[in-house]
Amino acid sequence: MSGIYLHIPFCKSKCSYCNFCSIALLKQKTDFLKALENELQANSKNINEIEFSSIYFGGGTPSILNYNEIQNVFEVLYKYYKFTKNCEISFEANPEDLSSEYLKNLKNTPINRLSIGLQSMDDKILKLLRRRHNVERSVNSVIDAYNLGFENISVDVIYGINGLRSENFENHLKEICKLPVTHISAYHLEIEKGTLLYRLLNENKISEIDDSLSFEHYSILIDTLQSFDFRQYEISNFAKNNKISHHNSSYWDRSIYYGFGPSAHSFDGKQRFYNTTNIQNYIAEGLKNNFSVEYDKLSESDIINEYLMLSLRTSKGLNLEDYQQHFGNSELSRLKAKVSKLNQDWFNYTEKFLSLTKEGMFVSNHILINLFVE
Repeated sequence: MSGIYLHIPFCKSKCSYCNFCSIALLKQKTDFLKALENELQANSKNINEIEFSSIYFGGGTPSILNYNEIQNVFEVLYKYYKFTKNCEISFEANPEDLSSEYLKNLKNTPINRLSIGLQSMDDKILKLLRRRHNVERSVNSVIDAYNLGFENISVDVIYGINGLRSENFENHLKEICKLPVTHISAYHLEIEKGTLLYRLLNENKISEIDDSLSFEHYSILIDTLQSFDFRQYEISNFAKNNKISHHNSSYWDRSIYYGFGPSAHSFDGKQRFYNTTNIQNYIAEGLKNNFSVEYDKLSESDIINEYLMLSLRTSKGLNLEDYQQHFGNSELSRLKAKVSKLNQDWFNYTEKFLSLTKEGMFVSNHILINLFVE
């Protein structure tokens, strides 16, 4: 599999938890789209022989684009790149943008998968997160999308929020699972430096959730989604009817992908590189057809650690035979010795695979720190 990622960096307002590369300055949208077009055209000369199997519109808020702007992006993509017949084309959208008219227009584009940012089914939590929609709008956006022909719908959920009672969270998940969705991405709230929540935390206006309640939320998430036939195939991702995200899976499988737009990352099978995170610089460079990228210089230790991290995020886990072929017997022995010193309740360990249990996935960051090559 190989994919193309398009970063649309605009939002109508900034969510309180967001530290992504985005701005609420829509007057620059036209210049950005021209810069994006120039970048797509310029890079096609090097990768025009690849047949891509996925396209992902992320952000920011891609649903800030109108029908003509979306179609123009597709015209450029199809002019310069090759795609498989059943290419998965995902489009992130906020519920407040998904009016019936907008959804009808989206249905007339090549988009065949929607990722809708519900985040919560609690209006108070939505206000804390500074989302622009309420629960009613969330529900209607999913139902309307399905009724207008979108059968592959993913929704985003945030958990681990202080003030969200476990009983309520479980009921909210059940409401979501009863909607016509085939995929759920669930993320624990992380209060990142530079966000509004981070400032409120430092001002003692909010507090972080304690570890025991955090794990209780995670357990409820796993058990509830499983009861509705959603299979966890990665730490944060669940699918039913085998509707996994092929695009995101390419990241964990270390497949080739190319990112376009500010802060977008790429991997050509050998090295990783990324665009500037400064939106103004990206636009200025793009309008002049003068793009610059930064390269990640990965040491052997970096490559091993990345391999471990990406593999152990998935329910399939780490293929020990492949690991041995890539990195040798001594590295495999080192890894096994490290695993033996950790809590064995965190691991599913067979002759060929090493994967994490539910408890292990919850503390995966701690596990990885202990498994990494120093």
